[in-house]
Amino acid sequence: MSDIFLIEDEQNLADFVIRGLTKEGHSVDHAARGDVGLERALRCRYDALIVDRMLPGLDGLSLVKALRAKQCAVPVLFLSNLGELDDRVLGLNAGGDDYLPKPFGFSELLARVNALLRRPAVSVEQIVLRLGELEVHLVKREVKRCGQDIDLKPREFTLLEYLMRHANQVVTRTMLLEGVWGYHFDPKTNIVETHISRLRARIGSDMIQTVRGSGYMIHAPRTDA
Repeated sequence: MSDIFLIEDEQNLADFVIRGLTKEGHSVDHAARGDVGLERALRCRYDALIVDRMLPGLDGLSLVKALRAKQCAVPVLFLSNLGELDDRVLGLNAGGDDYLPKPFGFSELLARVNALLRRPAVSVEQIVLRLGELEVHLVKREVKRCGQDIDLKPREFTLLEYLMRHANQVVTRTMLLEGVWGYHFDPKTNIVETHISRLRARIGSDMIQTVRGSGYMIHAPRTDA
């Protein structure tokens, strides 16, 4: 059983989610205001948060940004009537882990919540991802290599974070399209290749390897003894 905190002001929807998650064996707390939700999320320890984008008191984006600024790394699933690509990117860049547009079926909500719960817990120390001489600070959204600052655009940062979380593993084009851009289909463009090329130019081409026929892998370059 997991402890889940739902922050949602639509009472009928909240009742629907609480009822379904409770039947699945989860314990669910609920708040209808963003400011109240932030206070309780910082005070209590939850396994996952489900946060509506549009909330009274404090909107969902600001709520999650405030949590991340306090180094609270609990997984967050955004719910929103705003389902366009740019809206999903805003949610992910604010510190969300997943984004589910309304309306949705409970089976999809449950699958996404379970996926978040299966992720390894992120400690405060893991707020900074390190690979060799490369550092990615998830809260400050800063990137450094050999102590030198690297300026990345928001989508480049999201792409790098995804690669770093899968360091030394091959990630496919499909994985990147879904995990970075939120596409559940192939747009038949070179969007992935273009952003990989830009990212290589910024962090160094020696860190991102193309695995022919499979995808990409980020790794620490070998150093000669």
